[in-house]
Amino acid sequence: MYYLDLLLLGVSLFLLIFSVMIGVAFLTLLERKVLGYVQMRKGPNKVGILGILQPLGDAIKLFTKEQIKPIMSNYLIYYFSPVFNLFISLSLWLCIPYLTFMFQFSLSSMFFLCCSSLGVYSIMISGWSSNSNYSLLGGLRSVAQTISYEVSLTMILLSYFVLISSLSIYDFILYQNYIWFFFLCFPLSLMFYVSVLAETNRTPFDFAEGESELVSGFNVEYSAGGFSLIFISKYASILFMSMFYSFIFLGGMVLTFTFYLIVLFISFSILWVRGTLPRFRYDLLMYLTWKSFLPVSLGCLMFFLGLKIFLYIFIM
Repeated sequence: MYYLDLLLLGVSLFLLIFSVMIGVAFLTLLERKVLGYVQMRKGPNKVGILGILQPLGDAIKLFTKEQIKPIMSNYLIYYFSPVFNLFISLSLWLCIPYLTFMFQFSLSSMFFLCCSSLGVYSIMISGWSSNSNYSLLGGLRSVAQTISYEVSLTMILLSYFVLISSLSIYDFILYQNYIWFFFLCFPLSLMFYVSVLAETNRTPFDFAEGESELVSGFNVEYSAGGFSLIFISKYASILFMSMFYSFIFLGGMVLTFTFYLIVLFISFSILWVRGTLPRFRYDLLMYLTWKSFLPVSLGCLMFFLGLKIFLYIFIM
């Protein structure tokens, strides 16, 4: 029985990684199509029917290209940091409550916060290890941005942890049978969405990849496979954040077709923002989280905490 459980665990892991890779491939195709139509052009439409094989062609091209190594880089750290980045992005998916219950655990939200915090180190190491000034500047900006918005993400989630008295994502699904948390505290849900954009380094907060002043930010010295792994981990994080947002705020009913439409819509909105909004100013980005999001999320946390204490004392 023990070996059968291990086999099922291995099959579940393989299906998870395979599904995420396929999802990432078609998310990149969707982004290029969306940006194409936003800019009144077609996007990829030559490889396969309607360009549907374009991600496969890009993967073959990138992974068969020559790997260029900067002479002054710290080679081992430089080489393995994209692998670590992808590993962290894939580890995030273990906290999603699956129907097989193979990875179901009660502290799944804390697991998400821990893994997303570890992602900062891979960006910092990628920027530092290549010994390029552009990479170092991009890495520093990305680390400062990610750490700042992790604080607001955690504070927003804390309000809901207090509300449902649980750290399990599965409990979020159970508590949203009658009303979605999106409507229960509308400002917090919008703040969480903006924090997701900043956490994943997406427009209008893509300062780690400021092409106008940093060439391409922390990943400028990477080519071929290394760049591909960073690229895959970034889009896997976007896909995960869309699904996580659906679980926390929009019901998270996995057995319904509506849930996957919601995930697709949130992913589409993140891509849509890239095509419509200009880049934010860096000081305004920091002011937004420390002077706006943090006080509001702390106020909501105090409100929910007071509400729970009031209900416990006077009703229980």
